[in-house]
Amino acid sequence: MLRTAPERFESPEWVRISMASAIVLRFRSGRFSRDFPFGGINLLLQYEDGCRSDCAYCGLARTRPGTYTEKSFIRVDWPLVSTDDLVERMARYESALTRLCISMVTHGRAYADTCEIIRRIRRRVQTPLSVLVAPPTLTRERLQHFKDLGADMIGVGLDAVTESLFRRLRTDVPAGGLRWSNYWQVISWGREVFGPWKVNCHTLVGLGESDRDLVELFVRLRDRQIYAYLFSFNPEPDSRMGLHPKAPLTRWRRIQLVKFLVETEGFGMEHFRFHEDGTLAAIAAPRALVEQAVSSGLPFLTNGCPGADGRPGCTRPYGSYRPSEPFRDYPFVPTPEDLQVIRAQLALDEILPSPATTPAGGPVPSRPPELG
Repeated sequence: MLRTAPERFESPEWVRISMASAIVLRFRSGRFSRDFPFGGINLLLQYEDGCRSDCAYCGLARTRPGTYTEKSFIRVDWPLVSTDDLVERMARYESALTRLCISMVTHGRAYADTCEIIRRIRRRVQTPLSVLVAPPTLTRERLQHFKDLGADMIGVGLDAVTESLFRRLRTDVPAGGLRWSNYWQVISWGREVFGPWKVNCHTLVGLGESDRDLVELFVRLRDRQIYAYLFSFNPEPDSRMGLHPKAPLTRWRRIQLVKFLVETEGFGMEHFRFHEDGTLAAIAAPRALVEQAVSSGLPFLTNGCPGADGRPGCTRPYGSYRPSEPFRDYPFVPTPEDLQVIRAQLALDEILPSPATTPAGGPVPSRPPELG
């Protein structure tokens, strides 16, 4: 049953789950602002001393005020539940589930506890399972063990998309000690172990990177058959970046569209023009092709690992915005009314000359599976 967090109630016997997961599994009452199918269950490891990392923007940061159990993660409450109770609920409601994800934290026990939680889940539940890994705790052999136990995908929370930003926000901070090279090593191992389109990198828009930085990363990952998952930076109160502004909606929408064109239509750096400061200036492509992408609504879906049917399985409602705020990403295909709002936010006429003179690029070496 759902409980408040007493002392020493830690993983693997206890985990935290997102509020959306708690609602779907009937641990908490509540409803979403719109009705839509939701089956992505997110778990977070639980320790009394919390995550040992101290990223400047993260709600779980070691030096952020409050106890670990009181801290939010991507500005969402994560209730504490018994792991065995959770597995029982997942087994009971498995027909409605589409994807499970275990989020590790940087902690000395995280690897062993993640393995134990995977074992308990796999005894009762066969829904596809991802692990959002903590690179400092892992080796290639440990990644292989996750796969052997039943995980079919991994995610890596790169977040900061350039080495300079990574160093400033994740290393040169109190108690910081993460390494850019270690994260990329784990990404490479993950690609070797899990295969094409089975590894994803979480990227945060709004930490201080340029549009060019993001597009270069999208192309780099696409060429290695690795997904880039987009999150919009949403400041956590009392974190060191608690007063840092979010990316404007127009910029966010354009980045969503650009990533879709890179991953799905094979666009490369040659299809984009940038101002001197790295801001997107133009998309050099036939307008009809870009309009078709926008009309599909797919670029604006929440990025998440697919379910068994290939459609989005992890949709994390409110991961990038509050329920009272405009949608940043959609956990369902946007309606025609939503698309009117999205088009106004995109302001495509500013970046899409008509008629465009540069055609879209060739196909990706191996296209990702359809996600919508």
